[in-house]
Order: sequence, then C-alpha cells, then structure tokens
Amino acid sequence: MSPDDRRSAIVTAARTVMERRGIAATTVRDVAAELGTSSGLIHHYYASMDDLLAEAFEQAAREDLEDTLSAIADESDPEGQLAAFFDTYNRSDDSGMQLWLDAWAEASRRPALRRISRTLNEEWQRALAGIIREGVDAGVMVCPDPDASAWRILSLLDGLVLQVVAHGDVVSREQADAWSRTAAESELGIRAGLLSPTLGR
Repeated sequence: MSPDDRRSAIVTAARTVMERRGIAATTVRDVAAELGTSSGLIHHYYASMDDLLAEAFEQAAREDLEDTLSAIADESDPEGQLAAFFDTYNRSDDSGMQLWLDAWAEASRRPALRRISRTLNEEWQRALAGIIREGVDAGVMVCPDPDASAWRILSLLDGLVLQVVAHGDVVSREQADAWSRTAAESELGIRAGLLSPTLGR
C-alpha cells in the first residue's frame, strides 16, 4: 500500500474501533488488531494516539457537516435552508452523536481532539449564523445578533440530542427534534410550525 492508502486504512480502522469502544477506550493495540498489523506500524504513521483519534473523529464528523451544507445549498430561500439544517442534523444516527459526546468528554485531555472539535463546532455555528443573516436581510427572520442566536440554537440542539443518546428514556428523538425547531421559530420570529418536518412546506 502507498503511504496515503496506509494512513487512510489506519484512520478507517480507528473509526471502527472508536464507534465500537468509544474514543477514551481506543488504544493503538486495538487499532492495530482491527487492521491486522503491528502497533509499530501505527506509530510509524502517527506520532501520538491523540493525533490519530483527532483525524478519525474529524473524518467522521465532517461527513455529517458536509451533508448538511449540501442540503442547505439545495434550498433557495433562508427558511428552506433553516429547515434543511434541522432535517439533516436530526437525521444523523446515534453513533455520530455518540462520537461527539466522546470527543467533548476527551477534549480537555487531548489537545489535538480539542482543536478539531472546536473547529468543527465553529463551522456548524457559522453555517447556521449565515442562514440567519440571510433571513434577516430578506425580512423573514428577526434577530439582532445572528451569531449569538446561532450559538443558542446549536447548543440546544446538541444538548437535546446528547440527552437522547445518553438517556434515551428521558427525551425521545422526536421530542428533541420538535423542541429545537419550536425554539428556533421563537428565537427568530418565524411563524409557528414553519420549521416542522411535516407542516409549512
């Protein structure tokens, strides 16, 4: 295998182990076993386990972000873009949010993972803030501070979905979806029900 192909295979193996065991429990030995190789080969390509975990997490998490950005780009108006944001965010399966939960839990101890999770979180916020600014400019949203509103909406989304993943019997995915959409409508002065996955569109 070429060096690039070998790195790609290592990252894929790391993702598989992370999804099965969690980020904190993933070791070099686990990744090597998944790949059917030695720990020495992993160390040859990655100076630290932190770097490997960060790259594997970024690859997995960025796929969801790219799906959302693509869905937003397919919509021609801010309200449709905001609805697409919620549709794609809430379509993510529990394994993706479990990785985010793991990443946030490990971020304080792993500098590379902290940098990647912060960068991706800020990209999500910028995407949402951009939609809100367009909505304000178009006169279909009311918001004095799009950046602050984007952080509040995103934080509510993240918090509710993580409750679903960690405590599924407390908050259902359907409740988390409905509550976050309703909160965004209230935050942005949008007609109630417009962001519903079944109403208004």
